[in-house]
Amino acid sequence: MNTAQAYPSATGDGAGAERAAGTRSSGDRRAEAPVERAVYEYAVIRVVPCVVRGEFLNAGVILYSQPHAYLCARTELDGSRLRALDESIDLAEVGRALAAYERACSADSGPLRGEPLGSRFRWLTAPRSTVVQTGPVHAGLTGDPAAELECLLDRLVRRGAGGR
Repeated sequence: MNTAQAYPSATGDGAGAERAAGTRSSGDRRAEAPVERAVYEYAVIRVVPCVVRGEFLNAGVILYSQPHAYLCARTELDGSRLRALDESIDLAEVGRALAAYERACSADSGPLRGEPLGSRFRWLTAPRSTVVQTGPVHAGLTGDPAAELECLLDRLVRRGAGGR
């Protein structure tokens, strides 16, 4: 199948295939270098103080991209928002559990450091009935996994940022 037919440009300028392939048209004023866009997967790390009630607070994101050889988890706990769900929750314990996600992604330390990145991601995103758990896995395309992770944190975790 011709890529230009699969990804037509919405503007009719014939650049749809170029954008789909990650390159820029000659009329584009931005840098001419191709953008290596590749598939990534991510899941939101959430804190569920009372599993029975089902209430949760998004506290981080884990992102994996096999083509970019990238695996990283970033967490940011808003203690006051979590206390609004459960005033007796042990914030220090939750913080340690969140830090374990970050350590598990690190190549330098952590219990999973010898495992391939994909295996680590699958293990970290496996369903759990614990206070700290991940939501469903989603996918997208990116040329910069670290920047994408930052955008996801803004959109899904940080208060007042992104779409909230």
